[in-house]
Amino acid sequence: MERNESILIGFLGDQPFTRVVDFLLENMDFDYSKTEIARGAEIGWTTLYKVWGRLEEFEIVKPTRRYGKTQLYKINKENPVVKKLLSLEMELIEQYSPAHKAQAA
Repeated sequence: MERNESILIGFLGDQPFTRVVDFLLENMDFDYSKTEIARGAEIGWTTLYKVWGRLEEFEIVKPTRRYGKTQLYKINKENPVVKKLLSLEMELIEQYSPAHKAQAA
């Protein structure tokens, strides 16, 4: 399976934690189960389990609702770290967009 590399992953490095945060940022208006997050981030369940504690510890994710016995989560848009990551991603997009490169030339 070929992974798509976002600008954020390209900048911060292709690590499981970054992949999860990137997936949640790109899909911030939706909530997901842990299984869906692992699938969307293109990592295994065991790998997600290893990084999940940090996501909760730094309040990057927040629980939203339950679907049957399944807890759903989404990115915590109110978290200052998440806000900075969004700002960083927007700056990277601006810096590395073809239009910006053309203007700089």
